[in-house]
This record gives sequence, structure tokens and C-alpha cells, in this order.
Amino acid sequence: MGLEMDQRNMVAWRAAKEVAPGMAVNLGIGIPELVADFIPHEWQVMFHSVNGILGVGPTPLKGEEDQHISNAGGAPVTVVPGASYFDSTIAYGMIRRRKLDAAFIGALQVNRRGDLANWIVPGSRVHGIGGGAELAYYAKKVIVLMSHVNQAGEPKIRRECTLPLTAKGCVDLIITERAVIEVTQRGLLLTEVMYPFTLENVITHTGAPLMISENLQMVE
Repeated sequence: MGLEMDQRNMVAWRAAKEVAPGMAVNLGIGIPELVADFIPHEWQVMFHSVNGILGVGPTPLKGEEDQHISNAGGAPVTVVPGASYFDSTIAYGMIRRRKLDAAFIGALQVNRRGDLANWIVPGSRVHGIGGGAELAYYAKKVIVLMSHVNQAGEPKIRRECTLPLTAKGCVDLIITERAVIEVTQRGLLLTEVMYPFTLENVITHTGAPLMISENLQMVE
């Protein structure tokens, strides 16, 4: 199910709490693009885009977009002082050399073991897997930002993925408009429930067993 802009911003706002000053972080397409809008400039976080930018900044104001500066999805972006540009070979080299502290990526499905499916729905036409596999495997921390259910209202967090996998056991944290869920060796640990949703709602709309944190937070 598609999210309203305020819900997308809520997910991005919560995701920004996983970022620390000085980190190098990849931003995927969709909700992850918004994370840069919630990071203080003085933190000097360097956001990475696989089309060849290190130093992606906040979303440009309407009417101030530069058609020559875009992210990997083609959306206009700004850059921060000290940003650099390079070809995709270097962009992927940074990923494969494990230079990225974290990657924020979207997903179609995540299962109870942290397997990720985020690149194709059978029968659809796509350009290819892009940088998803490299990011899922090589980023030091993989954080999924997505809607809790799909357009049919079905859970995207499942016992088993039914779509082709991008990578196995790679996801560390899932953030949706309803909840924050850690992927642990024992299974999925629910740590936060987002207002106005309830614990019961999250459990009902999650297709895999959830352990409930002793320190469960209700986030308003």
C-alpha cells in the first residue's frame, strides 16, 4: 500500500535516528531519498548515490532544482560542500570495499531471517537489479524503509519471501509507518510502534512471528 507523504516523512525521520555524525551512508530510491532532509548539516554525513555522488544533500526546494544533479533514480538532489562526483565504477568500488557505514533501501518483502526481496515482481519489466545486491551484501548495516503492507493490503514482512531474493540474511533493521523491527538471530524483535497504530494492529499486519521487546516504545 502506498504511503502518504507525511507517513513517508515519518519513516525517514525515524531512519535518520540511525545516522551518526561523520558516517558514509547510501540512500536508495523512494523513502530513503528523504532521509537527508532530517540530518543536521553540522553532522557532516556523506550520503552516497550509486550513480556517482558522495555528498548528497537535502531535497531541493521547488523551482530550485538543478537538472544536471540527480540521484540514481533520476530525482533532483542538492549536494553539500565538499561533495564529489565520479563514475559508477568508483561508486560500486566504495560499496565493495565496505566503505559505507549503512545503506537505507526499499523492499518488496523481508522475511523472518532478514532475507531481502526488492528488485522484481515476476512478470514486470525492470532495468535490472541495480546496486541492490552489492549494498545488501557489503554495507556495514542494512536498514529497510518501506510500507508495512503492499497495495493489496498483504504483509511485506513474512515468514518466507515469495518474490525473487536480492540477498539472504542481510537486513539488520526494518522501519515502516507502523513499527521498528530488529532482525536478530532469534527472529524479529518489535522495538517501537508508531502512532496512531497499536501493538495489535502491527501484529495483525505482520506475516511473521514477532518477539516483543521488554522496552517496547510507543512513538508519537
